[in-house]
Amino acid sequence: MARDAHFDTRAVTHGEGRRRMAAEDVVVPLHLTSTYEIDEIDPDASLEDLDPDAGEYLYSRLSNPTRNALEHRLASLEGGQHAMAFASGTSAIVATVMACVEPGDHVVAFEDLYGGTKTMLSRLFEERLGVDVSFVDARDPQNVASHLSEETTLVWMETPTNPLMRLCDVAAIADLAHDVGAVLGVDNTFASPVLQRPLELGADVVVHSTTKYLNGHSDSLGGAVVTDDACLASEVQFLQQVGMGNVLSPFDSFLTLRGVKTLPLRMERHEANAGAIAEFLAEHPRVTQVHYPGLPSHPQHDLAARQMDGFGGMLSFEVDGGLDDVAAFLGSLSAFPLAVSLGGVESLIEHPATMTHSPLTPEDRAALGITDSLVRVSVGVENVDDLIADLDTGLAALR
Repeated sequence: MARDAHFDTRAVTHGEGRRRMAAEDVVVPLHLTSTYEIDEIDPDASLEDLDPDAGEYLYSRLSNPTRNALEHRLASLEGGQHAMAFASGTSAIVATVMACVEPGDHVVAFEDLYGGTKTMLSRLFEERLGVDVSFVDARDPQNVASHLSEETTLVWMETPTNPLMRLCDVAAIADLAHDVGAVLGVDNTFASPVLQRPLELGADVVVHSTTKYLNGHSDSLGGAVVTDDACLASEVQFLQQVGMGNVLSPFDSFLTLRGVKTLPLRMERHEANAGAIAEFLAEHPRVTQVHYPGLPSHPQHDLAARQMDGFGGMLSFEVDGGLDDVAAFLGSLSAFPLAVSLGGVESLIEHPATMTHSPLTPEDRAALGITDSLVRVSVGVENVDDLIADLDTGLAALR
């Protein structure tokens, strides 16, 4: 499949050409083998010489035809040359950070990151590996610039952020990072490559939790790293295959390949539903604030319109009340399962303070603006009238 084909076409077929399989399957088969028979020994060969695209396989930790097809497709969708699929989004982030930093190096990161990522940067890299990490409000690029130094080797961003839907200007921050020789990494999980492609905006590396929108069916765990930088790709691939051995399984690769086929279609419905729900919540008297970049009231709406091709299916909002009121609201819902994760065809709702961001201290959550009244919604592809009616029922349960 040509790289200049439309996104929708590449999402369905890229990576599934005949040259990557023995038979002429329309869909890449599930290759469950752990090892491969070779014709003869080659004293001059090395692992680096193996070319999976030419059908050269040795061991599935190193490469697997199903995973190889997925990696080609994800690289194509993000507009990169290299992709590596991991067993989880967290492992993809760990490998990327490890490929960029050494003890004594400095990292600048968005302060409003997913709680697990922020805890990982603090407890693993800062406390155990001797990496200095500065968390900044990256909504203003000058806050990033003021923390950069000669020791800064990595700048780490999410946009939109989890759970407050804050944005950063990827192009502006890329220029700042490159001025000091740092790598810019962007977690693009919330937007997906349908709505945002950070490499096109100047980022050096993009990560995903494939568990979320890329797979889209809440039945697979995985992560991915995409980059145009061959040296960085080589380091990440070493960590993926040898240093950590943390690869995406063939079955999860198969599920994600299948899920990505409908990604553009699903994202259209996710966004349409989320926009309608955001407008409903913004007018409701028991909702004090709605965080959704598609609303003109969002303080970074103009940046979202400029940087993204749509506003996505994620939103959060503040209920007018305390923790007991939130519990009453959540307990009255029937169309929104109370669960972590996001990006599946089914709608999900969660309470960041006690769920996804519970690893953070109450003081850290308060500093970020993650209150006990904040609720995060992953809007699915159901009929939006049913979703709004359910939210209306839940809000009516408040005192």
